[in-house]
Amino acid sequence: MNEPIRRIAITTGGGDAPGLNAVIRAAVLSAIQLGWEVFGIRKGYAGLLGEDTIIPLDPQAVRGITHLGGTILGTTNRGDPFSWPVHVSDGIITADRSDEVIRAFRRLGFDALIAIGGDGSLQIANELFKKGLPVVGVPKTIDNDLAATQVTFGFNTAVETATDALDKLHSTAESHERVFVVEVMGRHTGWIALHAGVSGTADVILLPEIPYDLKKVCEKIEMRYLTGRNFAIVVVAEGALPAGGSASYAEDAVAGRDKRYGGIADRLAHEIHRQTGRETRSLVLGHLQRGGSPSAWDRLIALRF
Repeated sequence: MNEPIRRIAITTGGGDAPGLNAVIRAAVLSAIQLGWEVFGIRKGYAGLLGEDTIIPLDPQAVRGITHLGGTILGTTNRGDPFSWPVHVSDGIITADRSDEVIRAFRRLGFDALIAIGGDGSLQIANELFKKGLPVVGVPKTIDNDLAATQVTFGFNTAVETATDALDKLHSTAESHERVFVVEVMGRHTGWIALHAGVSGTADVILLPEIPYDLKKVCEKIEMRYLTGRNFAIVVVAEGALPAGGSASYAEDAVAGRDKRYGGIADRLAHEIHRQTGRETRSLVLGHLQRGGSPSAWDRLIALRF
């Protein structure tokens, strides 16, 4: 028979998302009602590897944090214990420190782990589970790209932020009779672009799932100008790509896990200007979509998790 749970740990990993603190608060208060002790592992698994701390979580520690963005435990997208960066004399190598994580976890007397994360973080948690670590995963990502759950917290707030930006851009685009290309997050999925684009009445929405035809994009923009609507809003997901072409990556991206999207808005703006002659500007919303207080919807989902 399994031993009863008495002491649990919580970790947040990967990119931050509005609602993380609400999950932490709800988990802590629920566990304490069951008579359990709760601890927070700082910066993913760094606290277990001696590179950060482990902090006790009681009602006082989580008081008044539901409405706060970010996470009181900190986070990192370079915290994979199966491929941990280690500094050596001639640079940085990666090492598998997963066994150290499990040993530290057991040494500290934890009975289970609540891992709050997206696809990368939950893949790591799943690998630790396979090695004997009891894990409960909480799906988190603004990208809404986890197949095993209907919706992830953080997504709604990101869509609200992007939609608000599109609303503001309409007035300046119309005043200057410009084309604006707005890049939103989402990696290889177009949920944010689709929801914000439709809500913000964008004229063109480009998704990673549907490679775009630049000629058709320009035809749509020209049609607006010909009918007297002398501006246009194009929403593009960061992972969108032209038919027969490739996605755009940041200049400092390297192969492997560090490779990240970047530059599609600027690239597309130049191409639209070249083909139509219309004055075109690009805007990257970037990490604004991750920040700020979670919406009421995201708070409710997070607290229910």
